[in-house]
Amino acid sequence: MAGFETVTVGGKPVRLYEAGSVSHGAPGVVLLHAWWGLNDDVVAYAERLATAGFAVLAPDLFNGQVASTVEDADRLSSASNDAATGSIVLAAVDLLAERLGPGPKLAALGFSFGAAWAIWTPNKRDRIAASVVYYGTWVDDKLLAASHVPVLGHFAENDPYETAETVDAFEKGLRAAGREATIYRYPGTGHWFAEPSKDAYRAEAAELAFDRTVTFLRHQLTAPAG
Repeated sequence: MAGFETVTVGGKPVRLYEAGSVSHGAPGVVLLHAWWGLNDDVVAYAERLATAGFAVLAPDLFNGQVASTVEDADRLSSASNDAATGSIVLAAVDLLAERLGPGPKLAALGFSFGAAWAIWTPNKRDRIAASVVYYGTWVDDKLLAASHVPVLGHFAENDPYETAETVDAFEKGLRAAGREATIYRYPGTGHWFAEPSKDAYRAEAAELAFDRTVTFLRHQLTAPAG
């Protein structure tokens, strides 16, 4: 059933948002929020993916806390524990895989803070067949070489958090590892350009990025092997 639910991870309650029909064999997406927390933008994005035919689980990585200012968001992300966050992400992957059954493929999709986890997750779960990142990277040759799943990246033209040099290094690292990498840069945009509640939101770029994401996910998750 779509909506919010609470599960137990490591003996602690964790909130999740579910969208789409997980009982009908749809391909799955684990959606990982930005440093704002599991806010309305994430829920709306999950619903759009569900409408496009995907089963979605979006875990709350900040224990119900949602930030509205950069200062509060920075505090939330800085206070997060990597081990605990990783456990929540993997629990969401495992739960979605269980609900979908053995057939459908899964992807990890993350915004900013969540993007790093979307890159990390395929190294821990073979069920993940693709990663999608919005203005977030993980530049580590060893980590990038530990997985072979394709990556789709959406990045802003003017971004102090993910500079052009960082994005170039990320793309270079993926290609050096033999990974399929499709990297888009959106002119006239800044960080958070795909999040409607933010001043940086740019509708045209956000819609193009969403369309490209759906096309990529359909190809990677539903195309026959070989």
